[in-house]
Parts: sequence; structure tokens; C-alpha cells
Amino acid sequence: MHTDAHHSQPLLQAGALTRRFGGLTAVKAVSIDLHVGELHAVIGTNGAGKSTLINMLSGEIAASEGMLKLDGVDATAWPQPKRARAGIGRSYQRTTIFPQFSVLENCRLTAQAALQRPWHLWQSARGCAASVGIAREVLEVAGLAGFAERPAGSMSHGQKRQLEIAMCLATRPRVLLLDEPLAGMGAEEAERMLSLLERLKRDHAILLVEHDMDAVFRVADRITVMVNGEVIASDTPDNIRVNPDVQTAYLGDAHEH
Repeated sequence: MHTDAHHSQPLLQAGALTRRFGGLTAVKAVSIDLHVGELHAVIGTNGAGKSTLINMLSGEIAASEGMLKLDGVDATAWPQPKRARAGIGRSYQRTTIFPQFSVLENCRLTAQAALQRPWHLWQSARGCAASVGIAREVLEVAGLAGFAERPAGSMSHGQKRQLEIAMCLATRPRVLLLDEPLAGMGAEEAERMLSLLERLKRDHAILLVEHDMDAVFRVADRITVMVNGEVIASDTPDNIRVNPDVQTAYLGDAHEH
């Protein structure tokens, strides 16, 4: 179901973001708005600049030009930790879990780090009720409550991806930047992830970078298409599907292989 969240001010607003690496322009003047209640997918072939864009939004790479606003406040110069504290959470293409710890402990450690206050350091970390509470809550949301005591390393690939999203949620983000969360998943696992994204959309602004076109067209409210670092179209899924530029540059290619 596609919602129209555009009556509200964007929670995250990027204007003409550009990133140059030496002589190469990896991302060129990309503008994108993320609204709570909306899943905004970014698609494009390899090398289109999608991961660089996510890294710029999360603050891991500084923009060469352009601006970023979070909730109307200029966040362009904010480093990654400040953006994370202000509510920008992200997941990575490669799994970033602690395999030797339990599923609950993975989420608790993430929550603890986000909650960390200098005067709380004397408390026993394990006894930190707030972080344990958050960890249990996010596992419930991610559909992993039944796996709390399992070692994270023993989970299936799909469950590990769910755990990563739970860990991201443990930092209490308002914006979720998700880099290919469906990569390497079987149909059943992908189905679980898509229903999780639908649930998360209600209270978060989500940017999804994903190669699985069927999944994108199913869950996205808006799709931005990038080619060689530039946006060639940004519209509803129905309009993107019939956009001749997109078909030529991207969807046509995808259908031939």
C-alpha cells in the first residue's frame, strides 16, 4: 500500500548533494526527501552512486557540495556520531553483528552505546535495565523475540539481517538508511523482511537501496533512479515503471539479463 506522506515536512532533506573523489564525480547534485510513513527506494546499476549516497546521508563521507537538513535543522557539517545521536540509523551490506554474543546481548550493547552517559559508567553494564528493556522491545519488533538467548553466529543469513535491523532500532533512530537488506535471502526470509519494513515505515522515514526490483516495486512509496551518480527520475512506482528514460537506462537492461 502506497501512502502519501508529502503533506508533512521531510524529516531528512538532502539538497544537491555532490561527492567527488579526485577527478571522479561519484554522486552529482542528488536531492532527496525522506518522510515519516514513507519508504523511499533508490535503485540503479552497480556504480550508480547508491552506497556513496547512503554514506553521505549517514555522515560517513562528507559531501563535496550540497546541504542536508534533519527535521529542518542544517546538519550538513555534522559528523557521523552526531547524526546517529540525532536519529539517523543505518544498516550495512556486510553483516556487523557480534557472532559470539547472544542475539539479546547484540541489541543490548548497541542500546547501551546509544544511551551511554558518563555518570552511568559505574553501573554494571549487564544490570542496565534501560538497555535490556530496549533490546527486548526491538527484538519483538524485528520478530526475533524467540531467539533472544541464541548465539548470534548460529542464526540463518536472513535472521542475521533482521538482527542488524533490530540493532539499528536499538539506537532509537527516526530515519533508517538500509543498504541492501534483502541481499542473499531466500523467498521466505525476504518475505519476513518486507513485512518488517512495512511495519517500520509507520514510525520511521526509510531509505532503501535494493537490487531486488520485485521487492522494491512492492514496498516502495517512492522510487529514485540513479545512473552514473545522477538522478534520472524520482516518482511513484507506477510512474517509474512506465518512465521511458528508466526503461532505457535501467529496467530494460535488467530484463535482458
